[in-house]
Amino acid sequence: MSGRRKLAGWGRYPVLDARLYQPRDVADVQDLVQRQPGLIARGNGRAYGDSAVNADSTIDMRLLNRMLAFDAERGQLVAEAGVLLGDIIAAFLPRGWFPMVTPGTKFVTLGGAIAADVHGKNHHRDGSFRSCVDWIEVMGADGRITRCSADQDPQLFTHTLGGMGLTGIVIRAALRLRPVQTGWIRQVGHPAANLAAAMEIFETSADATYSVAWIDCLGTGSQLGRSLVMLGEHAVPADLSPEAAEDPLRPPAKGKRTVPFDFPRLALNRWTVRAFNALYYRAGVRNAGAQVVDWDSYFYPLDALQRWNRIYGRQGFAQFQCVLPLARSEAGLTALLQAIAQAGAGSFLAVLKRFGAQNSPFSFPMEGYTLALDFPVTSRTLALLDRLDAIAVANGGRFYLAKDSRMSASTLRASDDRAIAFARMRAEQGWDGRFHSHQSERLSL
Repeated sequence: MSGRRKLAGWGRYPVLDARLYQPRDVADVQDLVQRQPGLIARGNGRAYGDSAVNADSTIDMRLLNRMLAFDAERGQLVAEAGVLLGDIIAAFLPRGWFPMVTPGTKFVTLGGAIAADVHGKNHHRDGSFRSCVDWIEVMGADGRITRCSADQDPQLFTHTLGGMGLTGIVIRAALRLRPVQTGWIRQVGHPAANLAAAMEIFETSADATYSVAWIDCLGTGSQLGRSLVMLGEHAVPADLSPEAAEDPLRPPAKGKRTVPFDFPRLALNRWTVRAFNALYYRAGVRNAGAQVVDWDSYFYPLDALQRWNRIYGRQGFAQFQCVLPLARSEAGLTALLQAIAQAGAGSFLAVLKRFGAQNSPFSFPMEGYTLALDFPVTSRTLALLDRLDAIAVANGGRFYLAKDSRMSASTLRASDDRAIAFARMRAEQGWDGRFHSHQSERLSL
């Protein structure tokens, strides 16, 4: 099946005219690779920008969605690239297994998680998605499939993880799951009066398996960066109520709500965001302390609100996500938050996380702090994002390509000297002429 249509990422910006193909099996993918001069694979469209759109040939991989084998002794699952993390959880949590690393949505495919080398709330302990991937099978420009791992064709393996689909098409992969005793999380909430207090909580809670903070990006003065830091551990049956302990791996299903229409542009402004942030922080203070929450509420709170991207209106939204090196994190985050507060363009979806050390050819994380914020697309916020880019670069930061929709090639190179080496390697391998996206063209990768 193929046809031209309007495609975008989850941010709904930019919207591009593209030809979309939907292969039914590996043979169909191979035929497309051999016939099309240039293409990019696409999963469930949860990258925020244009990294999974090619105007001539975008390959929708969602029909390659079989789970093929499971080794219960090692917790190793072999699955096709189109399998959703949510499908894996639905199949294996009742059997006592959970993803080792998961991003903030379960509606991402295995292939997409590999391409972006996604991270979660446990990067400081467990690293990014690459830490749980044993091997990947990648289809190259000639249609042949190569199995790669840390020991077998390590160059292809390490560059495919975080390579944004630019090294070939992920067909299958083997990943390790984490054994768990319940489907619940012991959460401890810590209000933090400002950025320094939030960072102190992160640093003194390095032994927590999971940590994440919602941050008020419109706070000023002594309240600059006030936050709600949430720590988490997988619960054991003794932590649960008698009712929950009867079936500990199957928490009650949550109700789903849907945003039924695009919000008007004026719905999100400095006053509504400021009011929301104040109410949300007060609620967090009231609910501080320990509680047991279901896995879906802790890891994927936004998944309960389907089509939440409509909140930003028909024009879409752009996310800014950078990571700053540890030594520059407090100064850089302070400068970023001051610029956002001064512009009055706050984001109510603002997240702060602590990253551990990572050495990889082109993946996003490095040791330090990562800040992610969503802004409705307007000329004013796009100008602000350019200023935030400059602040991040001045503080040694770099940017998450899975969330990028508007960065310039010069900004990428100023922030990440690995980009030149990655582009050179793609040219040497002959990948640049075959696997490319609107993003890779914009960023000269």
